[in-house]
Amino acid sequence: MFKKNNAVRLVLIFTLIMGVSSLVIMLRNTLVARNNSYITIEAETMKLVQLDPPKDGDPIAIVDTTLGEYRFVLYPQYSPNAVANFTELAKQGYYNGTYIFHSDSGVYSAAGAPNKNGNANDNSHELVERELHQDLWPFKGAVLAMNTTFERSFKQKILGGGTYYNGSRFMTLNTVEFSDEFKQEIRDYSESEKLADAFIEHGGVPNFSQQMTVIGQTYKGMDVVEKLASLEVQEMGAYKVPVQDVKIKSVVIGTYSAAEEAKAEAEK
Repeated sequence: MFKKNNAVRLVLIFTLIMGVSSLVIMLRNTLVARNNSYITIEAETMKLVQLDPPKDGDPIAIVDTTLGEYRFVLYPQYSPNAVANFTELAKQGYYNGTYIFHSDSGVYSAAGAPNKNGNANDNSHELVERELHQDLWPFKGAVLAMNTTFERSFKQKILGGGTYYNGSRFMTLNTVEFSDEFKQEIRDYSESEKLADAFIEHGGVPNFSQQMTVIGQTYKGMDVVEKLASLEVQEMGAYKVPVQDVKIKSVVIGTYSAAEEAKAEAEK
């Protein structure tokens, strides 16, 4: 986990890396979220499960976009409510024809909105309480349920705290650039050497750590993830909307099978 008193500095570092126009989204997902209570991280018991390959029988999502397909393993054991929300919507065909509505400087993309500007049509699937877990982190290829809103009492507005929610729209992460200076920043600010080394080796967006619910980890189609994060965009409110429409054709929920994956690769 990254030390709390360095959160603002990390935001400023990421702003320089990603561009000033990204600050609105980053402040919303990071500085605002600082008012929420933090989970306790025990470095000795932390398991970086996203670094392990999927196993036979694991639940997966197959996202077919107009730029290609990528697949990620789901984590219902860690984020049960967010995964259930995503899975139910996918099985209903909700994501078919929805937009990739944000693409940010090669760092990440945001998807699953029925409107090109990123808006959902209503709040019926947007109020899932945020779930954080010490075993899930925003590594390259991570899939995160986007924060939607938060509720605070008068006391919480003064002293901090509150309940944060996510919904149907999701982010798929590529990575920021890890310069030598930034690598040292990560090592200095992380409370876990293992976690810092994982970010440096595998990439990702450390600034999103424990700010949004992680629902999955990409294991196939990383080239598509990279393309989706690097689209030509135009500013549209808080989002960088792709100039050329990029859509999700379908999201299929299934189970992982190493034999079936190998067969599909052989048939290409």
